[in-house]
Amino acid sequence: MPKAILLDLGGVVLGINAAQVFRTWATRAGVEAEHFERRWVMDEAYELHEIGAIDFAEYARRQGQHFAIDMPLTDWQDGWNAIWTAPYAKVVTLLPELAKHYDLFAFSNTNAVHAESFCGRYPEALAHFHRMFLSHEVGVRKPHPAAFMHVCEQMNTPPGDVLFIDDSAENIEGALTAGLDAHHLYKEQDIAAKLGSLLD
Repeated sequence: MPKAILLDLGGVVLGINAAQVFRTWATRAGVEAEHFERRWVMDEAYELHEIGAIDFAEYARRQGQHFAIDMPLTDWQDGWNAIWTAPYAKVVTLLPELAKHYDLFAFSNTNAVHAESFCGRYPEALAHFHRMFLSHEVGVRKPHPAAFMHVCEQMNTPPGDVLFIDDSAENIEGALTAGLDAHHLYKEQDIAAKLGSLLD
């Protein structure tokens, strides 16, 4: 059995839908949503933003150049925070009991704007994590194996004693390389089933 559980947030604990971001931006910019959908990339600016190397204002400025869209910063931010749907109830229900038996942590590729948003919206869903490792705060991001090693060191737990769940296959590959017991799950019922099995 693992000594610690490490969960991704968006897509494992919190529901997300990027299409909502694009639709909001499109409405504010007066263009079709596919203008954003077709050209969206996780580029250098995206990664720099997620390790805290640039702030949201700079990221939005670069997005404006990339998409050839001029919008107020508040419009970029409102769209950015439109990503959330709702916490995965079947998963969140298990967190209090899991936290009694395991060290419960989160590791998420995110940014300051999103973190402020989800912490403000879903405090009850996040209350049972002993610590959340957020990429913009710790300065490393998935899927790099070194990022997982860094987080395990901060958790004071050997990688082999950590069960990790993420909805990204690429992140799972990085975690496996680092030696974690990693599972690629993205359906709420499958995530809940795996976590529930730890309480049997």
